[in-house]
Amino acid sequence: MEQQTQRERDENYMRRALNEAIIALDKGEVPIGAVVVASNGAIVGRGHNLVETLCDATAHAELQAITAATSTLGGKYLNDCTLYVTVEPCIMCAGAIAWSQVGRVVYGADDPKRGYTTVQGAILHPKTVVERGVLGAECEQLMKDFFAKLRQ
Repeated sequence: MEQQTQRERDENYMRRALNEAIIALDKGEVPIGAVVVASNGAIVGRGHNLVETLCDATAHAELQAITAATSTLGGKYLNDCTLYVTVEPCIMCAGAIAWSQVGRVVYGADDPKRGYTTVQGAILHPKTVVERGVLGAECEQLMKDFFAKLRQ
């Protein structure tokens, strides 16, 4: 059996996150999706934006996925997990990622206005590994299309 490369695995799980983003889009939410994957390859948490649905500014995709993952795993730390998210996490989500000690974060599109990298200093847990740009063009296009339609 042929072994997948890390990049192929990352793209596979990012497609799962993109599926979550499409669910958000269908609900009239900003199309951001996330999945949390355990070290054995199992998806242990899924989430998409629910800000409008729940009238809750904190109902971001990352937080939904982290909450689902910690519930599934029965613990607050996700050291051996990877969070895949279609757009660079905001500062609030980066804080939650740090507190839950996610081992690895993979995101698609940069967010130059509200992404956590716009802030100076260490925000994520020091041991968290970050991979950016996985399916970035697709993730970015989904956001551009959403906001273009919104402004019509």
